[in-house]
Amino acid sequence: MENIEMNQKAVNALEEWDPFHLGASSYETETADVVAALQGIDDPSSLAKVIQTVYEHSYEQWIPFEQCVEMAYKLIAIKFEAKCII
Repeated sequence: MENIEMNQKAVNALEEWDPFHLGASSYETETADVVAALQGIDDPSSLAKVIQTVYEHSYEQWIPFEQCVEMAYKLIAIKFEAKCII
């Protein structure tokens, strides 16, 4: 899987997540920030903290860390699949 395809799968996963129920297209900036962070992070807890911070900064709403960890695991699984690390 190429990096472009991995990024698209990560974007799709984040759009489906829709933590504030605003619609998939409401998170373009946050999605881009999280996908960019995914490139350099392999630890789910670290990525979850980035996810929580990015969304909280934009929407001034808190997402429970457990939900961010769940999304981080999904994104890292996509990344590892792309790199054939599984």
